[in-house]
Amino acid sequence: MKVIVCGAGQVGFHIARHLSLENNDVTVVDQSPKLIQQINDSLDVNGIVGEASHPTVLDLAGADDADMLIAVTYADEVNMVACQVGHSIFEIPTKIARVRQQSYLDPMWSNLFSPDHMPIDHIISPEIEVARAVTRRLQVPGAIEMIPLANDKVKLLGVRCGDGCPLVNTPLRQLTQLFPDLNIVIVGLMRGDQAIVPSSDDQMLPGDEVYFVVDSEQIGRAMSSFGYEDTEARRLLIFGGGNIGLFLAQEIEREHDWVQTKIIEQNPERAKNIVGKLGETMVLNGNVLDHELLEEASVSGTETVVAVTNDDETNILASLLAKRYGCQRVITLVNKSTYETLINSLGIDVIVSPRNITVSTILHHIYLLTYWKW
Repeated sequence: MKVIVCGAGQVGFHIARHLSLENNDVTVVDQSPKLIQQINDSLDVNGIVGEASHPTVLDLAGADDADMLIAVTYADEVNMVACQVGHSIFEIPTKIARVRQQSYLDPMWSNLFSPDHMPIDHIISPEIEVARAVTRRLQVPGAIEMIPLANDKVKLLGVRCGDGCPLVNTPLRQLTQLFPDLNIVIVGLMRGDQAIVPSSDDQMLPGDEVYFVVDSEQIGRAMSSFGYEDTEARRLLIFGGGNIGLFLAQEIEREHDWVQTKIIEQNPERAKNIVGKLGETMVLNGNVLDHELLEEASVSGTETVVAVTNDDETNILASLLAKRYGCQRVITLVNKSTYETLINSLGIDVIVSPRNITVSTILHHIYLLTYWKW
């Protein structure tokens, strides 16, 4: 498959790396010579310096016979125009664009991204995808990842093995003997920074992150086998009322109306604005690091705190405070990859990375399209 990736930032780099490792013909376009040089030095792809939305640049990138265009530059408008040019001039069959600005995605303008107007096949909004990813993790307490597959008939789950996990130091081939009626397949392990494709003789060790596929009707039993008996949270506290916090609260109100949700937002105008967009969710105005406000929000009686402010340090510190005051579980948004290796040792339960989620979502679309079309 021939793919053009517009944008050589972190998201574009990781998408290009994954696709090139699977022997796709990948060309990356970016206006930064430095980023293109890094791409050319690190990956088996073709890097081109230029503006991704310019027809001459796309032509140089081989758009006339490309199968797919993925636009993930930092500018929404460049991404959208690149897809439009790819469609109108080069007839590229599949176009995927990252769009951050929420005004473009307002339901009022739902016909904007249509074949008759701006023919983009898949719009990826990082903020919406992060909110959805957090919602999925809330549905399965204890899971660090949850992805529905095969029309939700099975799920890919990720869990972290604690010292008390019943399955540690047990060869994987014995799982079918221990749980003969449990439809589960261990597909991967993360041990420190090392990714492992396990064999039947491998064992899970304390601290491992284990990824497995399981029948959706057997999720509770599968999580119990790893030592997680918690039920779905009924009290939720969200730190940060930005787009992610708002989308998350709206999703909870729409799909899980039995959950009591509160949001703490520091900006008074923003807090007032989101009140009008929510129904039963309580919005508190103040600093998420203020212990008196945390007590007012009943953090000690909250099962799950989700920290999604626009500042990594605030998210980490507020999460640690929530755990100290008695919150059972914290999910923390972290943008800077340098912090990710520190989080587990601090006692934070789940890390959410917008970059990783965006890359994962785009690759998911690519693999679905590849399966159905090629």
